[in-house]
Amino acid sequence: MSLFGAMNTAISGLNAQSVAFGNISDNVANSQTIGFKRIDTSFIDYLTSSSALSNSPGSVQARPDYRNSIQGTIAQSENPLAMGIVGQGFFAVSRAETVGSGSVIFSPQSFYSRAGDFQMDRNGFLVNSAGDYLNGWAVNPLNGVVDRSSVNPIRVTQTVYNPQPTSEVSLSANLPATPTGTAPVSAQISVYDALGRDHVVTLDWTRTAANDWTVAVNVPDDIASTSRGTARVAFGPTASGNPVPQGTVGVVGNATGSVTAGAYAANTPATLSFDVDFGSGIQAITLNLGTYGLSGGMTQYAGTDFNLRGISQNGVPPGAFAGVATTQSGDVQVTYDNGQSRTIARVPVITFNDPDSLQRQDGQAFTATLASGDPLTQDARTNGAGGIVTNSLENSNVDIATEFTRLIVAQRAYSANTKMVTTADELLQQTLDMKR
Repeated sequence: MSLFGAMNTAISGLNAQSVAFGNISDNVANSQTIGFKRIDTSFIDYLTSSSALSNSPGSVQARPDYRNSIQGTIAQSENPLAMGIVGQGFFAVSRAETVGSGSVIFSPQSFYSRAGDFQMDRNGFLVNSAGDYLNGWAVNPLNGVVDRSSVNPIRVTQTVYNPQPTSEVSLSANLPATPTGTAPVSAQISVYDALGRDHVVTLDWTRTAANDWTVAVNVPDDIASTSRGTARVAFGPTASGNPVPQGTVGVVGNATGSVTAGAYAANTPATLSFDVDFGSGIQAITLNLGTYGLSGGMTQYAGTDFNLRGISQNGVPPGAFAGVATTQSGDVQVTYDNGQSRTIARVPVITFNDPDSLQRQDGQAFTATLASGDPLTQDARTNGAGGIVTNSLENSNVDIATEFTRLIVAQRAYSANTKMVTTADELLQQTLDMKR
């Protein structure tokens, strides 16, 4: 029985090394596959009987040893939608059951992948090279609130960015304490109406006394009246009568026409408001001159010339779709040719208690098992989840040198097992020849 046992053991060794060859071959073939996770081989010994006095040959079995948690190298990519995960975690992806004209029906099964070479397909979905659709949380593009109740395939719609009329303007400038001449100094502000058309608002500043100015608001395109009114702006404690440092806004008042002024309160915005009509109805605009008592907005310091430091306003012209990109926080942002952008989704990172126990569906996608634990959906870089690197891809975690070394060992082990088979055959033949 020992000769037959030795032969059976050697044959099991041949089968085990064949499995190892297969795993090595799979690893080498996928050494350049994005997000591929290698399969090592573990060998398990099975005994028939063993005691202190005797031991019968058993057999060996090869078991796959998955390395899903081993990081592959991160390489830069020219693809603006490419993403790699540094650390633990996977992308949540879906697979399509049917793809129609502009519509996709997805499988209810949840899949997970490290292949981050996403591209936008003809239907606007983000799809990687394996055909998996990237999932994410929906984000309200108006207020940026993330809906974490579910993850769904991310779809980018190439819609026009609707124009937004200007409602707030911030002005930062220094009026000269000793101006040359008595002519007004002017500042022009571009604002947008409800249709996204650009208009000009002119602010004419006239010095009426020391530290005391009158600002006139003129709107040439206003269909009601080009002159919207005036307001008094006084600087420092003497002219304004309020306890503010020299050169800072101390009062805004004496408003005329459609101009209204905000009352003084320490460390609050110094504002004036006015109405305009560009043909789309009354449009209220608030002009922020800074903060009472602070030097961040309008000031009056030494000088003879008007010094404009900055103007900003919140109106937006219409914009056409320009592209889509991702951020390291996982946000998917749509950009427009008017310089604006909107966040439409956030990509979470999915972690597992035992990622090496995930069920392989192919080398780039996995499904959860009882052994892997339930998926935990988290923001990148939180609670142990890995970080997202943009414009980058995670390569296969296969090391060619290591695989070739294992190939040599497996080849020698296979040859040794064949030798055991031939040797056992020779011994059996010699046993049969004893009858002659």
